[in-house]
Amino acid sequence: MLKRWIVTVLIAIGLTMQGCTSVTAALDRYVDSTEGYEFLYLNSWVPVTVKDGPQLVLHDLIESTENVSVIISPVPDDKTLEDLGSPSEVGYKLWKNALQPNPAGRRAELISAESHEVNGQTYYLLEFAVDAPDLQRHNLASVAVKRGKLYTFNLSTTGRRWAQAEKTFRTIVESFSVS
Repeated sequence: MLKRWIVTVLIAIGLTMQGCTSVTAALDRYVDSTEGYEFLYLNSWVPVTVKDGPQLVLHDLIESTENVSVIISPVPDDKTLEDLGSPSEVGYKLWKNALQPNPAGRRAELISAESHEVNGQTYYLLEFAVDAPDLQRHNLASVAVKRGKLYTFNLSTTGRRWAQAEKTFRTIVESFSVS
């Protein structure tokens, strides 16, 4: 009886310790040295080729609508992110140009827009809730300007997965950097 109890306690401790591992343990680093950006991503995400689409798309093997993408657009060399507008203004432009033109009743709402700086580089972090007739989605984006390019890193997931993995998804989006 005592042996069974000790084994049960050891298993419980092992499972508890496993749950305490770092968020980054299941993350890999993606680096594009040609375009000058990098970020962390879930190791269950794989690259997908999208013709005439974003520079890069990775999606989850099981939940294929869960994805991250990188879009690179030209801006005049002398423009900074702040020149394009405040975080809310840039978030609204992204909402209007990328999220709002949509099929049948899908609505997007900008939940938050904030600015932060890492190593002298300004990033805007944008959060959107997207409601469709059959599904709720959540999007997080990190936006930066460097070398005459506007970088938009976007993570999109279902409302259900957002509730389960918000901390990990925030870590991923906040890891996006340009060099």
